[in-house]
Amino acid sequence: MASKIIVLGGLNCQLRAAFTKLAKLQVKQNFAFAILVGNVFGDCSTESELDEITALLSGSISVPLPTYFTLGDKPLPTRIVEKIEADDEVCPNLYFLGKRGTLKTSEGIRISALGGKLSEETSQSKPETNASGKFQPTYTEADARALFGTHSADILITNQWPKGIRTGSKVPIQDDQTNTVSEVQCVSDVAATLKPRYHFSSSDEIFYEREPFFHLPTEDSPDVKPLTRFISMASFGSKQKAMYAFTLDLTAAPPLTVPAGATASPLRAPQNKRKGLPAQRESFKRFAATDDDHHHHHRPNKRHQRAPPPGPDQCFFCLSNPNIAAHLITSIGNESYLTTAKGPLPPTDFFEDLGFPGHILIIPFSHTPTLSSISDPESRANTYAEMQRYRGALHQMLSDRSGGKLGAVTWEVSRGNGIHTHWQFLPVPVSLIKEGLVEAAFKVEAENLKYPRFTSVSNESLEAGDFFRVSIWNDSTKQQDGNAQAEAEAEEEAEGKTDTKTSSGNEKSLILELNPDFRFDIQFGRRVMAKLLQLDKRMNWKDATQSQAEEEADAEAFKEAFKKYDFSME
Repeated sequence: MASKIIVLGGLNCQLRAAFTKLAKLQVKQNFAFAILVGNVFGDCSTESELDEITALLSGSISVPLPTYFTLGDKPLPTRIVEKIEADDEVCPNLYFLGKRGTLKTSEGIRISALGGKLSEETSQSKPETNASGKFQPTYTEADARALFGTHSADILITNQWPKGIRTGSKVPIQDDQTNTVSEVQCVSDVAATLKPRYHFSSSDEIFYEREPFFHLPTEDSPDVKPLTRFISMASFGSKQKAMYAFTLDLTAAPPLTVPAGATASPLRAPQNKRKGLPAQRESFKRFAATDDDHHHHHRPNKRHQRAPPPGPDQCFFCLSNPNIAAHLITSIGNESYLTTAKGPLPPTDFFEDLGFPGHILIIPFSHTPTLSSISDPESRANTYAEMQRYRGALHQMLSDRSGGKLGAVTWEVSRGNGIHTHWQFLPVPVSLIKEGLVEAAFKVEAENLKYPRFTSVSNESLEAGDFFRVSIWNDSTKQQDGNAQAEAEAEEEAEGKTDTKTSSGNEKSLILELNPDFRFDIQFGRRVMAKLLQLDKRMNWKDATQSQAEEEADAEAFKEAFKKYDFSME
Protein backbone atom coordinates (compact mmCIF):
# COMPACT_ATOMS: atom_id res chain seq x y z
CA MET A 1 0.00 0.00 0.00
CA ALA A 2 1.32 3.43 -0.91
CA SER A 3 2.07 5.92 1.88
CA LYS A 4 1.70 9.69 1.52
CA ILE A 5 4.50 11.63 3.24
CA ILE A 6 5.13 15.34 3.72
CA VAL A 7 8.47 17.06 4.36
CA LEU A 8 8.91 20.57 5.82
CA GLY A 9 11.98 22.78 5.72
CA GLY A 10 13.55 24.30 8.83
CA LEU A 11 10.84 25.70 11.12
CA ASN A 12 13.20 27.91 13.15
CA CYS A 13 10.71 27.83 16.03
CA GLN A 14 7.69 28.82 13.91
CA LEU A 15 5.95 25.92 15.58
CA ARG A 16 2.34 27.14 15.82
CA ALA A 17 2.20 28.33 12.21
CA ALA A 18 3.82 25.18 10.84
CA PHE A 19 1.73 22.65 12.77
CA THR A 20 -1.48 24.60 12.16
CA LYS A 21 -0.75 24.48 8.42
CA LEU A 22 0.10 20.80 8.69
CA ALA A 23 -3.14 20.05 10.53
CA LYS A 24 -5.21 21.63 7.75
CA LEU A 25 -3.37 19.61 5.11
CA GLN A 26 -3.70 16.42 7.13
CA VAL A 27 -7.49 16.60 7.12
CA LYS A 28 -7.52 16.43 3.33
CA GLN A 29 -4.40 14.39 2.57
CA ASN A 30 -4.14 11.85 5.44
CA PHE A 31 -0.35 11.64 5.40
CA ALA A 32 1.28 8.60 7.02
CA PHE A 33 3.87 10.80 8.71
CA ALA A 34 5.84 14.04 8.36
CA ILE A 35 9.56 14.80 8.33
CA LEU A 36 11.19 18.03 9.45
CA VAL A 37 14.62 18.94 8.05
CA GLY A 38 16.97 21.72 9.14
CA ASN A 39 16.60 23.61 12.40
CA VAL A 40 13.28 22.91 14.05
CA PHE A 41 13.79 25.20 17.06
CA GLY A 42 16.24 27.79 15.70
CA ASP A 43 18.24 29.92 18.12
CA CYS A 44 15.46 30.23 20.73
CA SER A 45 16.89 33.65 21.54
CA THR A 46 13.72 35.73 21.56
CA GLU A 47 10.82 35.80 23.98
CA SER A 48 8.35 34.79 21.26
CA GLU A 49 10.46 31.73 20.40
CA LEU A 50 10.62 30.70 24.04
CA ASP A 51 6.85 31.07 24.24
CA GLU A 52 6.49 28.78 21.23
CA ILE A 53 8.50 26.06 22.99
CA THR A 54 6.47 26.49 26.17
CA ALA A 55 3.24 26.17 24.18
CA LEU A 56 4.51 23.02 22.45
CA LEU A 57 5.59 21.33 25.68
CA SER A 58 2.41 22.31 27.52
CA GLY A 59 0.15 20.96 24.79
CA SER A 60 -1.14 24.30 23.55
CA ILE A 61 0.45 23.52 20.21
CA SER A 62 -0.43 20.03 18.98
CA VAL A 63 1.36 17.98 16.35
CA PRO A 64 -1.35 16.47 14.10
CA LEU A 65 0.48 13.36 12.85
CA PRO A 66 3.63 11.33 13.58
CA THR A 67 6.54 13.66 12.82
CA TYR A 68 10.26 12.90 12.83
CA PHE A 69 13.23 15.26 12.96
CA THR A 70 17.00 15.27 13.42
CA LEU A 71 19.53 18.04 14.08
CA GLY A 72 20.16 21.08 11.92
CA ASP A 73 23.21 23.24 12.57
CA LYS A 74 22.00 24.52 15.96
CA PRO A 75 21.88 22.60 19.26
CA LEU A 76 18.52 21.58 20.68
CA PRO A 77 17.15 23.79 23.48
CA THR A 78 17.73 22.52 27.02
CA ARG A 79 14.04 22.03 27.73
CA ILE A 80 13.61 19.99 24.56
CA VAL A 81 16.59 17.81 25.47
CA GLU A 82 15.23 17.22 28.97
CA LYS A 83 11.84 16.22 27.58
CA ILE A 84 13.35 13.78 25.08
CA GLU A 85 15.51 12.16 27.76
CA ALA A 86 12.56 11.86 30.11
CA ASP A 87 9.86 10.63 27.72
CA ASP A 88 11.55 9.60 24.46
CA GLU A 89 9.49 12.27 22.67
CA VAL A 90 9.18 16.03 22.57
CA CYS A 91 5.41 15.83 22.74
CA PRO A 92 2.78 13.47 21.37
CA ASN A 93 3.62 12.72 17.72
CA LEU A 94 6.97 14.57 17.66
CA TYR A 95 10.00 12.24 17.75
CA PHE A 96 13.74 12.89 17.64
CA LEU A 97 15.63 10.53 15.31
CA GLY A 98 18.94 11.25 17.00
CA LYS A 99 22.01 12.87 15.54
CA ARG A 100 22.65 9.59 13.75
CA GLY A 101 19.96 6.96 13.63
CA THR A 102 17.78 4.64 11.66
CA LEU A 103 14.22 3.42 12.14
CA LYS A 104 11.48 1.54 10.40
CA THR A 105 8.02 3.08 10.59
CA SER A 106 4.86 1.03 11.08
CA GLU A 107 4.39 1.24 7.29
CA GLY A 108 7.72 -0.54 6.88
CA ILE A 109 9.49 2.56 5.53
CA ARG A 110 13.17 2.72 6.49
CA ILE A 111 14.46 6.15 7.46
CA SER A 112 18.11 6.96 8.14
CA ALA A 113 19.28 10.29 9.52
CA LEU A 114 22.59 12.13 9.92
CA GLY A 115 22.02 15.51 11.52
CA GLY A 116 24.33 18.42 12.24
CA LYS A 117 27.58 19.51 10.59
CA LEU A 118 30.79 17.56 10.11
CA SER A 119 33.04 18.28 13.08
CA GLU A 120 36.33 20.01 12.35
CA GLU A 121 37.95 18.30 15.33
CA THR A 122 40.30 15.42 14.60
CA SER A 123 39.48 11.80 15.28
CA GLN A 124 41.96 11.95 18.16
CA SER A 125 39.60 14.12 20.18
CA LYS A 126 37.67 12.56 23.00
CA PRO A 127 34.46 10.83 21.91
CA GLU A 128 31.26 12.64 22.70
CA THR A 129 29.22 11.27 25.55
CA ASN A 130 25.47 10.82 25.26
CA ALA A 131 24.99 13.68 27.69
CA SER A 132 27.24 16.22 25.99
CA GLY A 133 27.21 15.26 22.33
CA LYS A 134 23.96 13.49 21.53
CA PHE A 135 22.09 16.76 20.99
CA GLN A 136 24.97 18.89 19.69
CA PRO A 137 24.90 19.77 15.97
CA THR A 138 28.20 18.13 15.01
CA TYR A 139 29.03 14.63 13.84
CA THR A 140 32.24 12.76 12.99
CA GLU A 141 33.19 10.73 9.96
CA ALA A 142 32.79 7.64 12.17
CA ASP A 143 29.18 8.70 12.81
CA ALA A 144 28.57 8.85 9.07
CA ARG A 145 30.24 5.50 8.41
CA ALA A 146 28.24 3.90 11.18
CA LEU A 147 25.19 4.21 8.93
CA PHE A 148 26.81 2.02 6.29
CA GLY A 149 25.70 -1.11 8.15
CA THR A 150 22.08 -0.20 7.45
CA HIS A 151 22.84 -1.32 3.87
CA SER A 152 19.81 0.48 2.40
CA ALA A 153 17.20 3.12 3.19
CA ASP A 154 13.98 4.35 1.67
CA ILE A 155 14.49 7.89 2.97
CA LEU A 156 17.75 9.55 3.99
CA ILE A 157 17.77 12.83 5.94
CA THR A 158 20.92 14.92 6.27
CA ASN A 159 21.58 18.52 7.22
CA GLN A 160 24.44 18.89 4.71
CA TRP A 161 24.50 18.16 1.00
CA PRO A 162 26.50 15.26 -0.45
CA LYS A 163 29.68 16.34 -2.19
CA GLY A 164 29.30 16.50 -5.96
CA ILE A 165 25.50 16.32 -5.94
CA ARG A 166 25.21 19.02 -8.66
CA THR A 167 27.64 17.26 -10.99
CA GLY A 168 25.84 16.38 -14.22
CA SER A 169 22.75 18.35 -13.24
CA LYS A 170 21.07 20.94 -15.44
CA VAL A 171 18.92 22.33 -12.62
CA PRO A 172 20.00 25.96 -12.17
CA ILE A 173 21.04 27.42 -8.83
CA GLN A 174 22.06 31.03 -8.29
CA ASP A 175 25.78 31.56 -7.80
CA ASP A 176 25.25 33.87 -4.82
CA GLN A 177 23.30 31.11 -3.07
CA THR A 178 25.86 28.36 -3.46
CA ASN A 179 28.01 29.86 -0.71
CA THR A 180 25.32 29.01 1.83
CA VAL A 181 25.39 25.32 0.90
CA SER A 182 27.89 22.91 2.44
CA GLU A 183 28.79 19.79 0.46
CA VAL A 184 30.49 16.99 2.40
CA GLN A 185 32.19 13.83 1.14
CA CYS A 186 31.11 11.56 3.98
CA VAL A 187 27.46 12.49 3.32
CA SER A 188 28.07 11.49 -0.27
CA ASP A 189 29.53 8.19 0.98
CA VAL A 190 26.42 7.49 3.05
CA ALA A 191 24.07 8.29 0.17
CA ALA A 192 26.10 6.17 -2.27
CA THR A 193 26.05 3.25 0.16
CA LEU A 194 22.38 3.36 1.23
CA LYS A 195 21.01 4.32 -2.20
CA PRO A 196 17.84 5.88 -0.75
CA ARG A 197 14.77 6.41 -2.85
CA TYR A 198 14.53 9.96 -1.44
CA HIS A 199 17.30 12.05 0.10
CA PHE A 200 16.16 15.22 1.88
CA SER A 201 18.37 18.04 3.12
CA SER A 202 18.02 21.72 4.05
CA SER A 203 19.41 24.94 2.63
CA ASP A 204 17.74 27.93 4.33
CA GLU A 205 16.68 30.20 1.45
CA ILE A 206 17.13 27.65 -1.33
CA PHE A 207 14.82 24.97 -2.66
CA TYR A 208 16.71 22.59 -4.90
CA GLU A 209 15.39 19.42 -6.52
CA ARG A 210 17.96 17.64 -8.61
CA GLU A 211 17.10 15.38 -11.50
CA PRO A 212 16.68 11.75 -10.31
CA PHE A 213 19.90 9.77 -10.63
CA PHE A 214 20.46 6.04 -10.89
CA HIS A 215 23.05 3.84 -9.23
CA LEU A 216 24.88 1.05 -10.98
CA PRO A 217 23.28 -2.40 -10.70
CA THR A 218 24.76 -4.96 -8.31
CA GLU A 219 25.64 -8.61 -8.83
CA ASP A 220 22.57 -9.58 -6.82
CA SER A 221 20.26 -7.42 -8.96
CA PRO A 222 21.96 -7.01 -12.35
CA ASP A 223 18.81 -5.68 -14.04
CA VAL A 224 17.93 -3.05 -11.45
CA LYS A 225 19.35 0.47 -11.30
CA PRO A 226 18.20 1.98 -7.99
CA LEU A 227 16.93 5.54 -8.36
CA THR A 228 17.50 8.39 -5.89
CA ARG A 229 15.75 11.76 -5.78
CA PHE A 230 17.63 14.50 -3.92
CA ILE A 231 15.55 17.41 -2.60
CA SER A 232 16.80 20.25 -0.40
CA MET A 233 14.13 22.27 1.38
CA ALA A 234 14.05 25.99 2.01
CA SER A 235 13.17 27.20 5.50
CA PHE A 236 9.51 27.38 6.45
CA GLY A 237 8.16 30.85 5.80
CA SER A 238 10.76 31.75 3.17
CA LYS A 239 9.94 32.73 -0.39
CA GLN A 240 11.21 29.39 -1.69
CA LYS A 241 9.43 26.04 -1.48
CA ALA A 242 9.38 24.74 2.10
CA MET A 243 6.85 21.88 1.88
CA TYR A 244 7.14 18.78 -0.28
CA ALA A 245 4.60 15.94 -0.46
CA PHE A 246 5.15 12.63 -2.19
CA THR A 247 3.89 9.05 -2.25
CA LEU A 248 6.05 6.04 -1.50
CA ASP A 249 4.92 2.53 -2.44
CA LEU A 250 7.20 -0.17 -1.05
CA THR A 251 5.35 -2.88 -2.95
CA ALA A 252 6.11 -1.34 -6.34
CA ALA A 253 8.75 -3.19 -8.31
CA PRO A 254 11.98 -1.26 -8.87
CA PRO A 255 12.24 0.27 -12.35
CA LEU A 256 14.11 -1.81 -14.89
CA THR A 257 14.59 1.15 -17.19
CA VAL A 258 15.96 4.60 -16.44
CA PRO A 259 13.20 7.25 -16.56
CA ALA A 260 13.53 10.17 -18.94
CA GLY A 261 15.63 13.01 -17.57
CA ALA A 262 17.48 10.89 -15.02
CA THR A 263 21.28 11.02 -14.88
CA ALA A 264 23.99 8.70 -13.68
CA SER A 265 24.83 8.99 -10.02
CA PRO A 266 27.10 11.97 -9.30
CA LEU A 267 28.22 10.33 -6.03
CA ARG A 268 31.50 8.52 -5.72
CA ALA A 269 31.11 5.23 -3.87
CA PRO A 270 33.31 4.95 -0.75
CA GLN A 271 36.49 2.95 -1.05
CA ASN A 272 36.61 -0.30 0.90
CA LYS A 273 39.64 -0.28 3.15
CA ARG A 274 40.82 -3.81 3.87
CA LYS A 275 44.54 -3.28 4.49
CA GLY A 276 44.75 -4.24 8.13
CA LEU A 277 42.85 -3.63 11.30
CA PRO A 278 43.81 0.02 12.00
CA ALA A 279 42.19 1.14 8.74
CA GLN A 280 39.19 -1.07 9.46
CA ARG A 281 38.73 0.28 12.94
CA GLU A 282 38.80 3.85 11.74
CA SER A 283 36.45 3.30 8.85
CA PHE A 284 33.58 1.48 10.58
CA LYS A 285 32.29 0.94 7.09
CA ARG A 286 30.06 -2.06 7.46
CA PHE A 287 28.74 -1.82 10.97
CA ALA A 288 25.82 -0.14 12.57
CA ALA A 289 22.22 -0.40 13.16
CA THR A 290 20.23 -2.70 10.91
CA ASP A 291 16.80 -2.21 9.49
CA ASP A 292 15.40 -3.49 12.76
CA ASP A 293 17.18 -1.02 15.03
CA HIS A 294 14.06 0.93 15.96
CA HIS A 295 10.51 0.03 15.05
CA HIS A 296 8.43 3.12 15.72
CA HIS A 297 4.74 2.41 15.55
CA HIS A 298 3.86 6.09 15.72
CA ARG A 299 3.95 6.19 19.54
CA PRO A 300 7.03 4.76 21.26
CA ASN A 301 6.48 3.46 24.79
CA LYS A 302 7.32 6.06 27.40
CA ARG A 303 9.95 5.21 29.98
CA HIS A 304 7.62 5.41 32.92
CA GLN A 305 5.53 2.70 31.24
CA ARG A 306 8.33 0.44 30.12
CA ALA A 307 11.95 1.32 29.50
CA PRO A 308 12.84 0.58 25.87
CA PRO A 309 15.88 -1.61 25.18
CA PRO A 310 19.05 0.29 24.34
CA GLY A 311 19.43 1.19 20.70
CA PRO A 312 22.64 0.80 18.69
CA ASP A 313 24.01 4.13 19.93
CA GLN A 314 23.92 2.79 23.51
CA CYS A 315 24.43 -0.94 22.94
CA PHE A 316 27.72 -2.33 24.29
CA PHE A 317 28.13 -4.51 21.19
CA CYS A 318 27.16 -2.07 18.42
CA LEU A 319 30.06 -0.42 16.65
CA SER A 320 27.80 2.56 16.01
CA ASN A 321 27.96 3.31 19.74
CA PRO A 322 30.30 6.33 20.00
CA ASN A 323 31.52 5.12 23.41
CA ILE A 324 32.39 1.55 22.44
CA ALA A 325 35.69 0.23 23.84
CA ALA A 326 37.41 0.24 20.44
CA HIS A 327 40.77 -0.82 21.94
CA LEU A 328 39.30 -4.30 22.61
CA ILE A 329 38.38 -4.89 18.96
CA THR A 330 40.79 -7.33 17.34
CA SER A 331 39.33 -8.27 13.95
CA ILE A 332 36.55 -6.94 11.72
CA GLY A 333 34.92 -9.03 9.04
CA ASN A 334 32.08 -8.30 6.64
CA GLU A 335 29.22 -9.36 8.93
CA SER A 336 30.78 -9.73 12.39
CA TYR A 337 33.82 -8.88 14.48
CA LEU A 338 36.03 -10.17 17.31
CA THR A 339 36.77 -8.45 20.58
CA THR A 340 38.64 -9.50 23.67
CA ALA A 341 36.35 -9.83 26.68
CA LYS A 342 36.12 -7.06 29.23
CA GLY A 343 36.89 -8.65 32.58
CA PRO A 344 38.10 -11.93 31.00
CA LEU A 345 37.53 -15.13 32.95
CA PRO A 346 41.15 -16.40 32.79
CA PRO A 347 43.93 -14.03 33.90
CA THR A 348 46.62 -13.14 31.36
CA ASP A 349 49.08 -15.83 32.53
CA PHE A 350 46.52 -18.63 32.97
CA PHE A 351 47.33 -20.45 29.71
CA GLU A 352 51.12 -20.60 29.41
CA ASP A 353 50.96 -21.48 25.71
CA LEU A 354 49.03 -18.31 24.90
CA GLY A 355 50.30 -15.37 26.94
CA PHE A 356 46.86 -13.76 26.90
CA PRO A 357 43.47 -14.73 28.41
CA GLY A 358 41.96 -16.01 25.15
CA HIS A 359 38.44 -15.10 26.25
CA ILE A 360 36.97 -13.78 22.99
CA LEU A 361 33.56 -12.51 21.89
CA ILE A 362 32.29 -13.14 18.35
CA ILE A 363 29.70 -10.44 17.68
CA PRO A 364 27.45 -9.89 14.63
CA PHE A 365 26.99 -6.37 13.31
CA SER A 366 23.20 -6.76 13.33
CA HIS A 367 21.56 -5.31 16.43
CA THR A 368 19.21 -8.26 16.97
CA PRO A 369 18.54 -10.47 20.02
CA THR A 370 19.03 -13.71 18.07
CA LEU A 371 20.72 -14.67 14.83
CA SER A 372 17.50 -16.19 13.54
CA SER A 373 15.76 -12.82 13.92
CA ILE A 374 17.99 -11.09 11.34
CA SER A 375 15.30 -10.17 8.84
CA ASP A 376 17.20 -10.51 5.57
CA PRO A 377 17.76 -14.22 4.76
CA GLU A 378 21.01 -13.62 2.91
CA SER A 379 22.43 -11.42 5.67
CA ARG A 380 21.36 -13.99 8.26
CA ALA A 381 23.09 -16.83 6.44
CA ASN A 382 26.23 -14.80 5.74
CA THR A 383 26.46 -13.65 9.35
CA TYR A 384 26.17 -17.16 10.75
CA ALA A 385 28.69 -18.53 8.24
CA GLU A 386 31.24 -15.82 9.03
CA MET A 387 30.87 -16.28 12.78
CA GLN A 388 31.48 -19.99 12.31
CA ARG A 389 34.50 -19.17 10.18
CA TYR A 390 35.88 -16.97 12.95
CA ARG A 391 35.39 -19.83 15.40
CA GLY A 392 37.23 -22.22 13.11
CA ALA A 393 40.14 -19.79 12.81
CA LEU A 394 40.29 -19.48 16.61
CA HIS A 395 40.31 -23.28 16.93
CA GLN A 396 43.22 -23.54 14.54
CA MET A 397 45.18 -20.87 16.38
CA LEU A 398 44.69 -22.63 19.73
CA SER A 399 45.67 -25.98 18.30
CA ASP A 400 48.85 -24.68 16.69
CA ARG A 401 50.03 -22.61 19.66
CA SER A 402 49.39 -25.31 22.24
CA GLY A 403 50.31 -28.37 20.21
CA GLY A 404 46.80 -29.71 20.71
CA LYS A 405 46.79 -29.24 24.48
CA LEU A 406 44.02 -26.67 24.36
CA GLY A 407 40.48 -27.12 23.14
CA ALA A 408 37.68 -24.56 23.28
CA VAL A 409 34.19 -23.97 24.57
CA THR A 410 31.78 -21.60 22.82
CA TRP A 411 28.47 -20.65 24.35
CA GLU A 412 25.59 -18.39 23.39
CA VAL A 413 22.35 -17.21 24.94
CA SER A 414 19.67 -16.80 22.26
CA ARG A 415 16.49 -15.17 23.56
CA GLY A 416 13.91 -13.09 21.75
CA ASN A 417 13.81 -10.59 24.61
CA GLY A 418 17.57 -10.08 24.51
CA ILE A 419 19.40 -7.08 23.09
CA HIS A 420 22.39 -8.02 20.89
CA THR A 421 23.28 -11.68 20.45
CA HIS A 422 26.92 -12.84 20.57
CA TRP A 423 29.08 -15.91 21.16
CA GLN A 424 31.62 -16.26 23.95
CA PHE A 425 34.73 -18.28 23.14
CA LEU A 426 37.06 -19.68 25.80
CA PRO A 427 40.12 -21.96 25.64
CA VAL A 428 40.03 -25.03 27.90
CA PRO A 429 42.58 -27.79 28.57
CA VAL A 430 41.92 -30.75 26.28
CA SER A 431 42.25 -33.12 29.25
CA LEU A 432 39.03 -31.71 30.71
CA ILE A 433 37.24 -32.27 27.40
CA LYS A 434 38.53 -35.82 26.82
CA GLU A 435 37.58 -36.87 30.33
CA GLY A 436 34.05 -35.57 29.76
CA LEU A 437 34.34 -33.03 32.55
CA VAL A 438 33.28 -30.01 30.47
CA GLU A 439 30.08 -31.65 29.27
CA ALA A 440 29.38 -32.99 32.76
CA ALA A 441 29.92 -29.55 34.33
CA PHE A 442 27.21 -27.95 32.20
CA LYS A 443 24.76 -30.78 32.75
CA VAL A 444 25.31 -30.93 36.51
CA GLU A 445 24.99 -27.16 36.94
CA ALA A 446 21.75 -27.20 34.93
CA GLU A 447 20.41 -30.01 37.10
CA ASN A 448 21.39 -28.19 40.29
CA LEU A 449 19.51 -25.10 39.12
CA LYS A 450 16.52 -27.23 38.05
CA TYR A 451 16.96 -26.14 34.44
CA PRO A 452 15.69 -28.26 31.53
CA ARG A 453 17.93 -31.12 30.39
CA PHE A 454 20.57 -30.59 27.71
CA THR A 455 20.18 -32.39 24.40
CA SER A 456 22.76 -32.93 21.66
CA VAL A 457 22.38 -31.03 18.38
CA SER A 458 24.32 -30.41 15.21
CA ASN A 459 26.51 -27.33 15.42
CA GLU A 460 26.11 -26.69 11.70
CA SER A 461 22.47 -25.61 11.98
CA LEU A 462 21.14 -22.16 12.78
CA GLU A 463 18.61 -22.85 15.51
CA ALA A 464 15.47 -20.76 15.99
CA GLY A 465 13.69 -20.04 19.25
CA ASP A 466 15.02 -19.38 22.75
CA PHE A 467 17.93 -21.52 23.90
CA PHE A 468 21.35 -21.74 25.53
CA ARG A 469 23.91 -23.60 23.44
CA VAL A 470 27.41 -24.74 24.30
CA SER A 471 29.84 -26.21 21.76
CA ILE A 472 32.84 -28.19 23.02
CA TRP A 473 35.75 -28.66 20.62
CA ASN A 474 39.11 -30.40 20.70
CA ASP A 475 41.67 -31.14 18.01
CA SER A 476 41.78 -34.91 17.94
CA THR A 477 44.29 -34.92 15.06
CA LYS A 478 47.04 -33.79 17.43
CA GLN A 479 46.11 -36.32 20.11
CA GLN A 480 46.25 -39.61 18.24
CA ASP A 481 47.59 -41.13 15.04
CA GLY A 482 45.41 -41.74 12.02
CA ASN A 483 44.52 -45.37 12.84
CA ALA A 484 43.59 -44.53 16.41
CA GLN A 485 41.46 -41.62 15.20
CA ALA A 486 39.65 -43.79 12.66
CA GLU A 487 38.98 -46.43 15.33
CA ALA A 488 37.65 -43.79 17.70
CA GLU A 489 35.35 -42.34 15.04
CA ALA A 490 34.03 -45.81 14.14
CA GLU A 491 33.39 -46.55 17.81
CA GLU A 492 31.54 -43.26 18.30
CA GLU A 493 29.44 -43.85 15.18
CA ALA A 494 28.52 -47.32 16.44
CA GLU A 495 27.46 -45.82 19.77
CA GLY A 496 25.29 -43.27 17.98
CA LYS A 497 27.11 -40.22 19.28
CA THR A 498 26.19 -36.91 17.60
CA ASP A 499 29.53 -35.12 17.69
CA THR A 500 30.23 -32.87 14.73
CA LYS A 501 33.49 -33.77 12.98
CA THR A 502 35.27 -30.65 11.82
CA SER A 503 38.23 -30.46 9.49
CA SER A 504 40.60 -30.36 12.45
CA GLY A 505 38.89 -32.10 15.31
CA ASN A 506 35.79 -33.20 17.16
CA GLU A 507 32.99 -30.99 18.34
CA LYS A 508 29.91 -31.68 20.38
CA SER A 509 27.06 -29.20 20.79
CA LEU A 510 24.52 -29.26 23.58
CA ILE A 511 21.38 -27.16 23.68
CA LEU A 512 19.15 -26.20 26.57
CA GLU A 513 15.76 -25.00 25.35
CA LEU A 514 14.26 -21.98 27.09
CA ASN A 515 10.77 -20.60 26.96
CA PRO A 516 10.22 -16.83 27.03
CA ASP A 517 9.04 -16.84 30.67
CA PHE A 518 11.86 -19.03 31.98
CA ARG A 519 14.17 -17.24 34.43
CA PHE A 520 17.62 -18.01 33.10
CA ASP A 521 20.95 -16.69 34.37
CA ILE A 522 22.63 -15.09 31.36
CA GLN A 523 25.98 -15.65 33.14
CA PHE A 524 25.33 -19.41 33.25
CA GLY A 525 28.13 -20.22 30.78
CA ARG A 526 30.72 -18.14 32.62
CA ARG A 527 29.58 -19.56 35.98
CA VAL A 528 30.09 -23.14 34.80
CA MET A 529 33.51 -22.48 33.30
CA ALA A 530 34.66 -20.49 36.36
CA LYS A 531 33.89 -23.46 38.60
CA LEU A 532 35.46 -25.94 36.20
CA LEU A 533 38.69 -23.94 35.84
CA GLN A 534 38.75 -23.13 39.58
CA LEU A 535 38.41 -19.43 38.86
CA ASP A 536 35.47 -18.87 41.20
CA LYS A 537 36.79 -15.48 42.33
CA ARG A 538 36.52 -14.26 38.72
CA MET A 539 33.00 -15.59 38.18
CA ASN A 540 31.66 -12.02 37.88
CA TRP A 541 33.39 -10.06 35.13
CA LYS A 542 33.42 -7.00 37.38
CA ASP A 543 35.77 -8.89 39.71
CA ALA A 544 38.19 -9.45 36.83
CA THR A 545 38.41 -5.95 35.41
CA GLN A 546 41.72 -4.64 34.08
CA SER A 547 43.20 -1.23 33.49
CA GLN A 548 42.96 0.04 29.93
CA ALA A 549 46.70 -0.48 29.53
CA GLU A 550 46.29 -4.15 30.52
CA GLU A 551 43.32 -4.55 28.18
CA GLU A 552 45.30 -3.04 25.30
CA ALA A 553 48.29 -5.27 26.00
CA ASP A 554 46.14 -8.43 25.96
CA ALA A 555 44.34 -7.32 22.81
CA GLU A 556 47.63 -6.64 21.01
CA ALA A 557 49.06 -10.00 22.14
CA PHE A 558 45.98 -11.78 20.79
CA LYS A 559 46.07 -9.89 17.48
CA GLU A 560 49.71 -10.82 16.99
CA ALA A 561 48.93 -14.50 17.62
CA PHE A 562 45.80 -14.47 15.47
CA LYS A 563 46.99 -12.45 12.48
CA LYS A 564 48.06 -15.45 10.37
CA TYR A 565 44.59 -16.99 10.84
CA ASP A 566 42.62 -13.76 10.40
CA PHE A 567 40.80 -14.00 7.06
CA SER A 568 39.62 -10.40 7.38
CA MET A 569 43.17 -9.29 6.66
CA GLU A 570 43.23 -10.99 3.26
